[in-house]
Amino acid sequence: MWIALTVVAAISLIIFFRGWGPNAVWGGATGGLVIGIIVVLVGRVVGHSFNWSIIWKGIVVGILLGVVAELIAELANRYLRS
Repeated sequence: MWIALTVVAAISLIIFFRGWGPNAVWGGATGGLVIGIIVVLVGRVVGHSFNWSIIWKGIVVGILLGVVAELIAELANRYLRS
Protein backbone atom coordinates (compact mmCIF):
# COMPACT_ATOMS: atom_id res chain seq x y z
CA MET A 1 0.00 0.00 0.00
CA TRP A 2 2.80 2.45 0.85
CA ILE A 3 4.44 1.79 -2.51
CA ALA A 4 1.22 2.79 -4.31
CA LEU A 5 0.86 5.90 -2.15
CA THR A 6 4.49 6.78 -2.88
CA VAL A 7 3.86 6.51 -6.62
CA VAL A 8 0.79 8.75 -6.31
CA ALA A 9 2.80 11.22 -4.23
CA ALA A 10 5.67 11.28 -6.75
CA ILE A 11 3.28 11.86 -9.65
CA SER A 12 1.60 14.62 -7.63
CA LEU A 13 4.94 16.34 -7.10
CA ILE A 14 5.48 16.35 -10.85
CA ILE A 15 1.94 17.57 -11.62
CA PHE A 16 2.01 20.36 -9.04
CA PHE A 17 5.53 21.53 -9.85
CA ARG A 18 5.21 25.24 -10.64
CA GLY A 19 8.74 26.48 -10.93
CA TRP A 20 10.18 27.25 -7.51
CA GLY A 21 7.07 28.98 -6.19
CA PRO A 22 5.52 27.71 -2.99
CA ASN A 23 2.48 25.47 -3.00
CA ALA A 24 0.80 23.11 -0.56
CA VAL A 25 2.18 19.94 -2.14
CA TRP A 26 5.83 20.91 -1.75
CA GLY A 27 5.07 22.46 1.63
CA GLY A 28 3.48 19.19 2.69
CA ALA A 29 6.60 17.32 1.59
CA THR A 30 8.77 19.65 3.66
CA GLY A 31 6.44 19.45 6.65
CA GLY A 32 6.33 15.67 6.41
CA LEU A 33 10.12 15.54 6.31
CA VAL A 34 10.46 17.75 9.38
CA ILE A 35 7.78 15.90 11.34
CA GLY A 36 9.22 12.53 10.31
CA ILE A 37 12.69 13.54 11.49
CA ILE A 38 11.30 14.79 14.80
CA VAL A 39 9.37 11.55 15.36
CA VAL A 40 12.44 9.45 14.55
CA LEU A 41 14.71 11.50 16.81
CA VAL A 42 12.25 11.35 19.70
CA GLY A 43 11.93 7.61 19.16
CA ARG A 44 15.71 7.32 19.17
CA VAL A 45 15.94 9.18 22.50
CA VAL A 46 13.30 6.87 23.99
CA GLY A 47 15.31 3.86 22.88
CA HIS A 48 13.93 2.76 19.54
CA SER A 49 16.17 2.24 16.52
CA PHE A 50 16.50 4.89 13.80
CA ASN A 51 13.83 4.01 11.24
CA TRP A 52 14.04 5.64 7.80
CA SER A 53 10.58 4.38 6.81
CA ILE A 54 8.95 6.76 9.29
CA ILE A 55 10.57 9.72 7.53
CA TRP A 56 9.50 8.34 4.13
CA LYS A 57 5.92 7.80 5.33
CA GLY A 58 5.83 11.29 6.84
CA ILE A 59 6.86 12.81 3.51
CA VAL A 60 4.27 10.77 1.60
CA VAL A 61 1.47 11.72 4.01
CA GLY A 62 2.53 15.38 3.85
CA ILE A 63 2.47 15.35 0.04
CA LEU A 64 -0.96 13.74 -0.07
CA LEU A 65 -2.34 16.26 2.43
CA GLY A 66 -0.87 19.02 0.28
CA VAL A 67 -2.62 17.58 -2.78
CA VAL A 68 -5.93 17.59 -0.91
CA ALA A 69 -5.35 21.22 0.13
CA GLU A 70 -4.52 22.24 -3.45
CA LEU A 71 -7.61 20.49 -4.81
CA ILE A 72 -9.86 22.11 -2.19
CA ALA A 73 -8.40 25.52 -3.03
CA GLU A 74 -8.97 24.92 -6.76
CA LEU A 75 -12.56 23.84 -6.17
CA ALA A 76 -13.15 26.92 -3.99
CA ASN A 77 -11.74 29.20 -6.70
CA ARG A 78 -13.98 27.63 -9.35
CA TYR A 79 -17.04 27.75 -7.11
CA LEU A 80 -16.49 31.37 -6.13
CA ARG A 81 -15.94 32.51 -9.75
CA SER A 82 -19.31 31.23 -10.94
